[in-house]
Amino acid sequence: MIRHHNKKIKIYQVDAFTNENFKGNPAGVCILKKPIPEYKMQLIAREMNLSETAFAMPMHKNKNDIKNNYILRWFTPEKEVDLCGHATLATSKVLFEALSLEGEEINYETKSGKLVAKKDEEGIILNFPLDEAINFNIKAEELLQALGVKNYINIFLGRNTKKLIIHVGKEEDVRALSPNFSQMIKWNLSSHIKGVAVTALSEKYDFVSRYFNPWVGVNEDPVTGSVHTVLASYWRNILGKDILKAYQASPRGGEIILKVLDGKRVNLIGDGVIIIEGYMYI
Repeated sequence: MIRHHNKKIKIYQVDAFTNENFKGNPAGVCILKKPIPEYKMQLIAREMNLSETAFAMPMHKNKNDIKNNYILRWFTPEKEVDLCGHATLATSKVLFEALSLEGEEINYETKSGKLVAKKDEEGIILNFPLDEAINFNIKAEELLQALGVKNYINIFLGRNTKKLIIHVGKEEDVRALSPNFSQMIKWNLSSHIKGVAVTALSEKYDFVSRYFNPWVGVNEDPVTGSVHTVLASYWRNILGKDILKAYQASPRGGEIILKVLDGKRVNLIGDGVIIIEGYMYI
């Protein structure tokens, strides 16, 4: 006879920014009815061993609050993060589809402020703050060597997301990267930097990118919503377009449509596929 602990939580795994199983970026999604200790959220994320696991709990301050308000937090296997696009999309997919949440909109309270998810014909719209690409002078020869980047056009930083981004000359250069992650970890990552992306213009899309963050236990993230908040700002200024089609060229791959709204917000549009549904006993 199998014995379980008394407490269990509903848990899902969702492939985000794709409409195909086993593509896009897998995220764990835990739907909580009551708060659980932070250390347990970290243990669950470590157990799921995905780039991020999201924890969503209804937020009812009083009986007049709308039911589509949720507190949302994200954890890698190593630590909590301030913003995660694909796990937000995955959470929204679960709430809209698996749990049949009424309405067309979900409001999330997060460490990055208020985030909104909406149903759309193209998938799910995530309304995020648009990040600003700023120049960043840094001696990164060791990092570039570890990444396998020989030549680049520009290096810049997301003002709020702290994502370091390297603009290279060719799409093929992005796709062909084979980083040495153990060497990357040895690089003295500044407290001002949270992960590294490499990007280039694309023929089929407006631009492509890949994203690496071995410092938090994620060697290569398959599809990264948060880094696209600064990529949208950067490529908008270069291409002069408010609507951009992006592809993250990881081995799993994923597509994101970006719509810059007013210079301060950006819509990230994508879909997701629920591939696992069950309970975790804690």
